[in-house]
Amino acid sequence: MANGNLTNAKNAKNDEFYTQYYDIEKEITAYLEYNPDVFRGKTILLPCDDPEWSNFTKFFAQNFERFGLKKLISTSYAQESKKYKTNYQPTLFEVNDPQYDYKKTKTKGKIFTLTYDKQGDGRIDVNDLEWHYLEGDGDFKSKEIKKLRDEADIIITNPPFSLFREFLAWIVEADKQFVIIGNMNAITYKEVFPLIKNDMMWLGPSIRSGDREFQVPEEYPVNASGWRIDEDGRKFLRIKGVRWFTNLDHGIRHKPLPLMTMADNLKYSKHKEIKGKEAYEYYDNYDAIEVPFTDAIPNDYEGLMAVPITFLDKYCPEQFEILGVTQRNDDPYKIKQYTKADYANANDLNARGVIIIEGKPKAMYARVLIRKK
Repeated sequence: MANGNLTNAKNAKNDEFYTQYYDIEKEITAYLEYNPDVFRGKTILLPCDDPEWSNFTKFFAQNFERFGLKKLISTSYAQESKKYKTNYQPTLFEVNDPQYDYKKTKTKGKIFTLTYDKQGDGRIDVNDLEWHYLEGDGDFKSKEIKKLRDEADIIITNPPFSLFREFLAWIVEADKQFVIIGNMNAITYKEVFPLIKNDMMWLGPSIRSGDREFQVPEEYPVNASGWRIDEDGRKFLRIKGVRWFTNLDHGIRHKPLPLMTMADNLKYSKHKEIKGKEAYEYYDNYDAIEVPFTDAIPNDYEGLMAVPITFLDKYCPEQFEILGVTQRNDDPYKIKQYTKADYANANDLNARGVIIIEGKPKAMYARVLIRKK
């Protein structure tokens, strides 16, 4: 589950979270280990980035030749269109360029491209980036950025949390490959889950649990735990519940889970919710058993199993089939609908999986419905 920092940021549209270089490097390296040519000859688009600050731009520019890229495109959003803009200071890279225009910097987005050895020093890297102002403010929904999207082969970025559904749909519309960061809870969205179910999208390899640190603008209001300011005055916030979402293949997702039989789980499981019980809990409104932990999935049960959404961190498509999610009123695997005559909170119960405990219904957290292949 995502923590309050991420949820509050999404609700307030405080979306300027800058991904750390190390986290980008770790994720991208995993794809290269599985397929060394995954980026070769490709045009990569990095939208929703401030090229002067973006570690995405720095990382791919510095590795342009090693990855065998054809072209790198990075775009930014106009300062006047951002939530935090009062203390924006343009970099020397921008100010010292003859095309610099203070008014345009406030109202226009920028585009950075990298294709050749501009400096003539025998290598292509971050020093060879070229930039100019966009015609508009850099909104990814604009025709200008859509044209860049259509040119690109792969789209990689940390999109605004508040616009994740819309941004993902924007990518899928163009049938592009992608690697993007989002909230783990996005898995249950009606616009997102079908992509996972139909094996059109899966979780990236490098984030499996814990939290990640993101840089935030100086003006970002930090009023929760998990933040710090470094020696250079930069502000950082630790966020739980984030994952990489992608349709680039990687080796981890093809590693089957080591599992025990149902009997052994009930006898030897390290989880008190399972160990010592006579049987797994059974759902009242789904034809499925409750499996509260991924490592408690039995390898000898042929029916439907409701597992935590974190199961997708270790999901192997050769081992399991994804069938549904319990956060739906119209799920085809639901076998019962409640009315107010049954329970006063029938509407809430109908939107979740329900287990009857001591005669009372308990609405469970979101679960993914799976079956062993």
